[in-house]
Amino acid sequence: MKVKKILISQPEPADLEKSPYKNLITNHGVDITFYKFFEVVGLTASEFRKTRIHLTEYTAVIFNSKNSIDHFFRLAKELREVIPDTMKYFCSSEAIALYLQNYIQYRKRKIFFGNQYFSDLVEILGKHRDEKFLFPCSDEKQTEYTKLLDKSKFKYTKATMYTSVPRDLKQFDLTKFDLVCLFSPIGVRSLIKNFPDVAKMGVNIAAFGTSTHAALKAAGIKLTVAAPTKTSPSMAMAVENYITGKGQDDQVITRPNAKKETHTTRGTSTTSSTTTRKPKSVFANKAKYKQLQEERKAQAAARRAERQAAKEAKAAAEAKAAAELNQKAE
Repeated sequence: MKVKKILISQPEPADLEKSPYKNLITNHGVDITFYKFFEVVGLTASEFRKTRIHLTEYTAVIFNSKNSIDHFFRLAKELREVIPDTMKYFCSSEAIALYLQNYIQYRKRKIFFGNQYFSDLVEILGKHRDEKFLFPCSDEKQTEYTKLLDKSKFKYTKATMYTSVPRDLKQFDLTKFDLVCLFSPIGVRSLIKNFPDVAKMGVNIAAFGTSTHAALKAAGIKLTVAAPTKTSPSMAMAVENYITGKGQDDQVITRPNAKKETHTTRGTSTTSSTTTRKPKSVFANKAKYKQLQEERKAQAAARRAERQAAKEAKAAAEAKAAAELNQKAE
């Protein structure tokens, strides 16, 4: 499949060189345009008060994005509600869990996260059913996350803290792109708002997540590339398989009621399972993924060492300057 131009409905990665999309550019000569299809607008404190939700009445919070973290702590500050140290945080991934360090001290005993999918987190939540859960989210009525929580019969309160507003996309000529990649239902709505006849334009659409697939189906828009799948757990891998002409495999089905249970905190992981067969990894190449993780850890360690060295050098320079000043004073 000849693909030369791709429109990604997300902001450009902070470090494109380390992004998986860099491989598409380097190995396949693809021209990628990044542009977020919507913007996030937070509710004001007065608007949130109308929901009659008091943050401190809950013992645990479920986060599925960095946006939800930002607006949770922003509203807590504006409402002058002090979040207790006993609050527990359940995050859909380790990256989101680590983002909490911008607001709180990272403690293993109160932060939990899944391995890759939200269904992994649902398994962890099952061990804490006595908690009073708050789920900060956008104004979408129902998502794949709420569907999983409802299906697993969790008692939680959905707290709308921000809204997603479609952006103007009229500067783009969709017919000039070989593939348009979407990641959420709001991305689909933004596309339809800007291009009402998109279903008739013959645009190839790649979409990530079951809720995004459902939004496309409801709008009558054909889905060309679906992700995640067993051989394509990421959008970048799904696009690469499409470019190279590999067939599409079955979509990965979330497992909210799987018998395997995983509880992961930073640096530790314990797993228990029944006699049922262990599900296969969604990663096509475990060795490559493990190597990537090790490289990231090494890079992080190098950055920490560099900062520490700079700090020590600064301290030494200050001490030397102070000693010279004392000598002159004598």
